[in-house]
Amino acid sequence: MTRPEISFEFFPPKNIEATFRLWDTVQVLAPLAPRFVSVTYGAGGTTRDLTRDVVATLHRNSGLRTAAHLTCVDATRDETLQIARDFAAAGVTDIVALRGDPPKGAQGFVPHRDGFASSVELIEALKDAGDFTIRVGAYPDKHPEAPTATADVDYLKRKLDSGADEALTQFFFEAETFFRFRDACEKAGIDKPIVPGIFPVENWKGARRFAESCGTHIPAWVIDAFETATRDGREDLLATAMCTELCSDLIEGGVDKLHFYTLNRPELTRDVCFALGVTPDVKLENVA
Repeated sequence: MTRPEISFEFFPPKNIEATFRLWDTVQVLAPLAPRFVSVTYGAGGTTRDLTRDVVATLHRNSGLRTAAHLTCVDATRDETLQIARDFAAAGVTDIVALRGDPPKGAQGFVPHRDGFASSVELIEALKDAGDFTIRVGAYPDKHPEAPTATADVDYLKRKLDSGADEALTQFFFEAETFFRFRDACEKAGIDKPIVPGIFPVENWKGARRFAESCGTHIPAWVIDAFETATRDGREDLLATAMCTELCSDLIEGGVDKLHFYTLNRPELTRDVCFALGVTPDVKLENVA
């Protein structure tokens, strides 16, 4: 089996305990030599300052290529582009450009009066603002706000045609879901890389709730398997085996890059990577 290139998503900590967990996660996963790591925003842009600080620290101290999430939520155009310029000044030129989730309790996304109305507008502005590598989101299962799956593909094409370099997908449970999406993208004329997003299930109840909220289809066999494994105390074993099989199927289908959503809990991701033949290459300097 071909060894895939990998990347990891982290989220910024909100307290001291979470800070230690983030750095522990970095220490565990960095030796696997990811091609980049990304740091998220919270819903509604609630962790904007934390994201900026974590990105700068990771870039400065870890030796990892670090990508910053940037959204359109609750900020003017000037404020958003200033954040991008601040990242660039700190040496960070990889951006994951997203529309962003609305603040908690809001009924839907409402653009700031002086802000970007969509991720396409943000991408176009970033392309004009500097020499950024821009990644965007993609949805193998229909986005909850999209009228059709075809509309999702069409909008992804708009984002890539506007200057984005690569797409990272939402997670999914079956390889065939990604392959169908990849085929639809090729048919639509998309020729830039589309990287599968992989979510090792640390907690089934939380993962199921998250999947339902973002429109990810959960096959009945997955529900049955996790309910049985949770009852028998074998949830981690099932999660590792299921995620490894998913990744293996993707690689056999021609995928050469995988992007892992770690939730700052590295063990399952590390175990899956090991099973795929991705083993430590380097030692990480102290980033604390």
